Amino acid sequence: MDIKTFVNITSRAWALPILSSMYNGVPGRQAPLLVATGASRTAFAQSMDHLIECGLVERNPGHGHPLRPEFRLTQFGKSVAPIAHQIQSVSSEQDQVLIRKTWTLPILTTLQSPRQFSEIRRSLNTITDRALSHSLISLEDRNWVRRDVINTARPPRPIYSAINIGGEISTIIAPQVSLTQQ
Repeated sequence: MDIKTFVNITSRAWALPILSSMYNGVPGRQAPLLVATGASRTAFAQSMDHLIECGLVERNPGHGHPLRPEFRLTQFGKSVAPIAHQIQSVSSEQDQVLIRKTWTLPILTTLQSPRQFSEIRRSLNTITDRALSHSLISLEDRNWVRRDVINTARPPRPIYSAINIGGEISTIIAPQVSLTQQ
């Protein structure tokens, strides 16, 4: 999948926890998924609608009540759900807030190798400089990204690298997401 698709999928906070839960065998109904993810009903409904729109989840025809539908992973969803499950499994409960932020996972995807701010920005062409800066600070505070300054360059330039849990997540995503836009 390309980076643009990945950014779209991760733009909803509860998309990856829902995919991970479904991959883990949680029944594709609202009540069990709400319990498994901890999402509010509104956020869950928005994320589920988003996953349907992205083609990752579909209503299971012939199953469930019209007011309580049952969902299942599509073929595309079956290819993305293992990634979501791996990301969820390497991160702790305290990490979930940061993982659910819009730009965390796309930024870690770009840090498959050390990069400058402008290189990250170019890879994620829809991110603003401010959003990228705030996200990098959040990742640095959590110790998922390291910022090294190369003082021998003129002007000195910072280089960002994924480390610790951020490095593990980047390694999980790297083989699955292409940084080129289609």
